[in-house]
Amino acid sequence: MKLPLELLTVDPHLLNHTGEIFCQLFDFIASFHIDFVVETASEHFARPHRRARAKRSFRYDVAILFNPEDKNRPSDPVAIRRFVRAARELDMEATVIGPDDYGSIAEFDALFIRETTYVNHHTFRFARRAESAGLVVIDDPESIIRCTNKVYQAEAFARYGIPSPKTIVVHEDNVHEVERIIGFPCVLKRPDSSFSAGVVRADDSSELHEKLDSLFATSELVVAQEYTPSEFDWRVGVLEGRPLYVAKYFMAPGHWQIVSRGGGRERYGGWETVPVGAAPRAVVRLGLRSASLMGDGLYGVDIKETGRRLLVMEVNDNPSIESDCEDQVLGDELYLAIMRTFRERLDRRGSGSRRG
Repeated sequence: MKLPLELLTVDPHLLNHTGEIFCQLFDFIASFHIDFVVETASEHFARPHRRARAKRSFRYDVAILFNPEDKNRPSDPVAIRRFVRAARELDMEATVIGPDDYGSIAEFDALFIRETTYVNHHTFRFARRAESAGLVVIDDPESIIRCTNKVYQAEAFARYGIPSPKTIVVHEDNVHEVERIIGFPCVLKRPDSSFSAGVVRADDSSELHEKLDSLFATSELVVAQEYTPSEFDWRVGVLEGRPLYVAKYFMAPGHWQIVSRGGGRERYGGWETVPVGAAPRAVVRLGLRSASLMGDGLYGVDIKETGRRLLVMEVNDNPSIESDCEDQVLGDELYLAIMRTFRERLDRRGSGSRRG
């Protein structure tokens, strides 16, 4: 059987290796599928291989998982470009990949997830596949599991004496204890809540039952916490057990959260990044201690300062690293510090690139 004319326009070097296989495949494909196969194969071979596009040979290849359609993406496009540039300075080629590139993970040495993570989500599948293939991964699967589960964090904080708001884990059989133990107003959180989504406030018993019913529709457990108002939250960025940056995230105007969602629009409070050395030592120490319970990756620890109390609200994997925000103090060094971690981990692994 002869190959269709369309396939003969593909690079002949590629056909030397694949032509025989295609001939065998065409024998088994019904004629009404030929057009689809030709179109798909032509598109694939016409696209330059990632290696062929590189202008030079780099020691390591890093994939950056980024989805510009993610409304709550932790990095903006400018920050992503700065990560790519920082990687190149460290002799690593950084390639931005998307949700459809799951099958190409094994081509890389490391994976950096810059997309909002969830367990029942492609980000977690990427992390698990990358880890099983031997890549250096941030965020690693264990960090995703721990940081996206507010129930786990509440129990970990209680067990290790991390100061946090008064908290109980609510299920359908102990709803009556919320008012007695927590009181009003109280904050209710879905276990996998993030970016203020899945977090609501109940000001009385009627609101409590109404909002719990809504949350129980998607989760068997809900975290209930005392309401701790503040002008801003501290955010301590932690990388491998070291403080990376410290920022203040201010509440949205007229709202009790950093993000206000109402009337079909989102409003954010302001922010201020401060040098780590200028931040309160107690805040930095508490951030490091809290992050250590999650692992040795990249985390953002949210801490409220109310009077003389410091209270840890949560530890986030995949913390925001955005241009002109978290990088206000360190500038390009922030991106270099994170990419340097990849380089050092890859060097410790030894023998250069996994692919030789």
